[in-house]
Amino acid sequence: MWARNIVFLLLCLLGLAAVAANLLSSRKIEDPEAFPEFARRSPEFTRVVQQLNDEFEQHWRAQGLQHAGQADTSTIIRRLSLGLTGTIPSLEELRRLDEVPAEQQIDWWVARLLEDRRYADFLAERLGRAFVGTEDGQFLLLRRRRYIIWLSDQIADNVAYDQLVRTMISDRGIMTSDPAVNFLTATVDDGEEGQPNPISLAGRTTRAFLGMRIDCLQCHDDQMGMIQFGSLAEPREGKQADFHQLAAFYGQANLSLAGIQDNTEQQYRYQYLDSDEEVEVLPMVPFMPELRPTEGSLREQLAVWVTHKKNKPFARAIVNRIWAVMTSRPLLAPVDDIPLFTDPDAVELSRVKFPPGLETLAEDFVAHGFDLHRLIRVIAATHAFRTDSRADFEVLPQHEANWAVFPLSRLRPEQVAGAVIQGSSLRTIDANSHILSQLTRYQEEGEFVDRYGDLGENEWDDRSGTVTQRLLMMNGKLIRERTKAEIFNASAKIASGAATDEKAVETVYLTALTRKPSSTELDCFVKRLAGKTGDERARVMEDIFWILFNSTEFSWNH
Repeated sequence: MWARNIVFLLLCLLGLAAVAANLLSSRKIEDPEAFPEFARRSPEFTRVVQQLNDEFEQHWRAQGLQHAGQADTSTIIRRLSLGLTGTIPSLEELRRLDEVPAEQQIDWWVARLLEDRRYADFLAERLGRAFVGTEDGQFLLLRRRRYIIWLSDQIADNVAYDQLVRTMISDRGIMTSDPAVNFLTATVDDGEEGQPNPISLAGRTTRAFLGMRIDCLQCHDDQMGMIQFGSLAEPREGKQADFHQLAAFYGQANLSLAGIQDNTEQQYRYQYLDSDEEVEVLPMVPFMPELRPTEGSLREQLAVWVTHKKNKPFARAIVNRIWAVMTSRPLLAPVDDIPLFTDPDAVELSRVKFPPGLETLAEDFVAHGFDLHRLIRVIAATHAFRTDSRADFEVLPQHEANWAVFPLSRLRPEQVAGAVIQGSSLRTIDANSHILSQLTRYQEEGEFVDRYGDLGENEWDDRSGTVTQRLLMMNGKLIRERTKAEIFNASAKIASGAATDEKAVETVYLTALTRKPSSTELDCFVKRLAGKTGDERARVMEDIFWILFNSTEFSWNH
């Protein structure tokens, strides 16, 4: 018996040793496959970036605004990581980046992120909030997690955005095997008799895919003249009928045991304001009707119209949203309220004039096949994206509003959690990490976001921090557990492994803030570490991590 117990104990120890070796070992980070292409910028790519830079420069001059210079590379790298993966670079990644020529580092980093599954997962969650909301809904009717995985797969494969949206609007089938139909089943709770709700779907379609808030037209005509349809030559105020004629395209969507199908005998009916009875509503689009095809099901016709190359609101909407994902602020706020028509002669930036960059980015996006990778590359290459958040002049709100200075924005809850979890590890925590690392990250991030507060669908609204959030950062479980000098945490490894006190402090700053410390910061913490050994040194290292994680710099995108 004792022999079997010893063998069992040895096997357990060997298993733990294997896990520890896997978690503690380092792996080589290869060059991104697309990097050679990214490094060779085509003349056409350079031209569109220059055009965007010129637009911003001209706008700043017209507004009488000074603009900041370019931020340092480490700041831009952190900005890209937070915007595209919801976390910060690992020390392992930063060391690899040091091997890349300085002039190529940002392009190399963009190429790496676009091939990283963290990018696809993060962007799928950001877009999924606009497409199907944040609620899980009824398990048998909405498989939100299955939908997000499908969306992430599409993004990882860089499926053309117009194709992706057409699939969501027009697909048929069961929620598990045909996950795109969850776009429709997400509205079942809002409908009658367990069916998709055409009214909710019309609202989602216009806000998520066209960047237009026309929800108020559900109940009445536009009394304020804020919504205009028709044509630029003959604009007209939005009518209640415009909304419900759009909703009628979803009127035949039917949920049965076969999943989502189209029942051509179904009619969309609605009782208009001041009407005595319901009437059958025929499907019509509110503008550019010539783009609507005459063949296919109603949903297929709508899908083609929404994603048509000439339907500019479609491209503008995703350009504005991707800009917001990458920078934490849309070019035009609110992110889903872009006017159909604008006055190009308007003097000031307002709802009647598009901001610099929006139209050029939208046109380039359409011209290159609705390629999200290219859109992200172009945005990342602009002066506006790379502008510093600091300047040698007084920074006023109008500087940030016009991107003359990169605007400071609070990190979203999942970004805070992702940065803490990655910042407390010397190894990269990604899809290639040990399964224990991935599961731990998933659990810790979920618990933190639940307590910190999820911003929901309106995550781009500017909100101030709360006392509860500050207390959670100062005393919460995640910070406490992740700053401990334990075997898998960066604090323990740096405390025991750094060659010098100076090297220890430098490593902490790179790990937590993606930069090296200033001379003042270095002197301050080196003095704290001087002469410390063993447990005492480990406690000092814990304190340094706690201080950096609770700094303003850590919790803001800048």
